[in-house]
Amino acid sequence: MTHVFPLLAVRGLHKAYRQHQLTVPVLHGVDLDVYNGDFLCILGASGSGKSTLLHLMGTLDQPDQGSVLLDGERIDNAPGPRRDKLRNATFGFIFQFYHLLPELTALENVLVPPMIEASILGWFWQGSAYRKRATELLERVGLGHRLHHKPRELSGGEMQRVAIARALMGQPRVLFADEPTGNLDEEKGEEIVGLLRDLNRRDALTMIMVTHNRDLVAPTDRVVRLVKGRVEGASTPPAEQPTVLEMPRRMAL
Repeated sequence: MTHVFPLLAVRGLHKAYRQHQLTVPVLHGVDLDVYNGDFLCILGASGSGKSTLLHLMGTLDQPDQGSVLLDGERIDNAPGPRRDKLRNATFGFIFQFYHLLPELTALENVLVPPMIEASILGWFWQGSAYRKRATELLERVGLGHRLHHKPRELSGGEMQRVAIARALMGQPRVLFADEPTGNLDEEKGEEIVGLLRDLNRRDALTMIMVTHNRDLVAPTDRVVRLVKGRVEGASTPPAEQPTVLEMPRRMAL
């Protein structure tokens, strides 16, 4: 049987947060594999540690123990500039609260990542190409008519679509979605998950979504449950018999 090498792997992750003299354990030795092209859902109740796990996998935070590997290379302990580069290019992030800059238009918000990455000279030469790509991404997520609107002029669903376009700007290999529908009603939430599924299928973009909502897992490929900082249901390579908690059927958009 052919072995499938994981794109992203975590091994023995432990994480605790400290408040004054109080230590609050969050993760207790988590192991998890994510494969190229996966749409993986990490399901858990509030306080289960799912967002903490996502942040550690995306190098937004560092574990107390354990390791995070990308293509077999450890990245959680990489130098700061290396982790910054990963977060701006290899990884894309979508959050519950959008994190759009209120003074910028939708187009300008999508342009923030290359603005941060590029030098003044690089922006001079590549600025028009960046703007073209940002426009195309906003059109792809259904906001071609909202390019010059600021966040206060957009609905919650539209703001999340801007955030998705921004996350795609660096052409990431992995897209992390942290409760992406948490501020949306059921209909808009399903639309956002459908959009993520479409990106996963058409671009073979690896997707990792955390949610507490069991109603959102059906479009995903694999589901693991996080309970009190531990994974219930082991991940196996797609070529082997899956032993995850659930294996929902694929749904057409």
